[in-house]
Amino acid sequence: MIWAGGGFLVLLISGTPIVLALGIAALLAIELTTTAPISIVAQRVYGGISSFTLMAIPFFVASGLLMEAGGIARRFVNLASALVGWITGSLYMVSIVTGTGLAAISGSGSADTAAISAVMTPEMRKRRYDIDLASAVIAASGSLASIIPPSIVMIVIAITANQSIGAMFLGGIVPGLLVMIGLMVGCWLYAKRGGDAYRDQEAFTFKRLRAGFIDAAPGLLVPIVIIGGIVGGIFTATEAACVALFTTLIVTMFIYRELKPRDLPRIFLKAISLSATVLIIISTASVFTWIIATQGFPAMLKDWLTGVTDNPIVFLLIVNLLLLVVGMFMESISAVLILLPILLPMAQSYGINPVQFGVITALNLSIGLITPPYGICLYVASTVAGRRIEQVSRKVWLPLGCMLVALLLVTFVPAVSLWLPSVLL
Repeated sequence: MIWAGGGFLVLLISGTPIVLALGIAALLAIELTTTAPISIVAQRVYGGISSFTLMAIPFFVASGLLMEAGGIARRFVNLASALVGWITGSLYMVSIVTGTGLAAISGSGSADTAAISAVMTPEMRKRRYDIDLASAVIAASGSLASIIPPSIVMIVIAITANQSIGAMFLGGIVPGLLVMIGLMVGCWLYAKRGGDAYRDQEAFTFKRLRAGFIDAAPGLLVPIVIIGGIVGGIFTATEAACVALFTTLIVTMFIYRELKPRDLPRIFLKAISLSATVLIIISTASVFTWIIATQGFPAMLKDWLTGVTDNPIVFLLIVNLLLLVVGMFMESISAVLILLPILLPMAQSYGINPVQFGVITALNLSIGLITPPYGICLYVASTVAGRRIEQVSRKVWLPLGCMLVALLLVTFVPAVSLWLPSVLL
């Protein structure tokens, strides 16, 4: 256990890519502390990705990239502007609602953040918005892709926890909407005190809303197809991903006509690269989690926690603190694959529903996307805005506070994440 955990931390601190840190630490632990043959590494690597369900990841990634390149993102911004552009702090509101809409298509927080930033940041700068807060809010909006289906993180959580992907998807919808509402309320309160720059809004009209909805309607088919198909039992998550990709192709190439055949090789190569990165991490993490399990660490951690408390509320508070800290330093999928196999059995021993615990895990790690030093969504938003990460980090308190309130609701009110799965499944 010391060789695996200690080796991983040393390699991570030294700047070694996480995929190599996981694999090297596990290899050292196997060689130095077990009698298992080295061939177990190859077996665990293959076993980690030998899953039909994981095939959903490359299709969802490709669908998200097509959405960005094919004009769906811009139409979502226009629809959001017609819907909430009349509220004080309108551009903040538009960014948040757009992030929620894009999350229902791509499943990638960094991709959504880049798309929203590219469209919204120039206008925010022109209207003299606080650009650092704007970047922090956009980053938080992009991070919703980790919670709202078809979240790639949720797929990995469902597979790791041996739970229904449909149930996990449904469990993330209400918490994701709560985060959206919390961000909007927080930004509205800030904008109310922010001066005239935040009060220059367009009047709400049903005519503008109808035009925006009609223009965005073909793009809205994608989340409807994904969620409706899975919940209705028409197809599995992997089949839903394939249908989503096909639907996105039809919409962007033949309805919006903004995507050309010559664009496809570049987009699919990028999708292959991103998907391969995720799958390699999953494969090496499976070796790491196996060696930790065989060394008895889950039992040790369980004994320690049960010695500290037998109260599930206190247990969840400890888990939240752990995941928040881990999310600040580690990529979400890696954190899930390392910690969930250890923490979930303990959570079940406290009587906590696996779907609720999965949503808690996803929400914690989505917060990690806006908290340095990892904070990948914050880095993307600050880069697009041309600001230093230190400047943007000073303003992250507002979206962070809103997300923490939603986390507490999900943690202490199980119905927030369990109501929709219980109604629809």
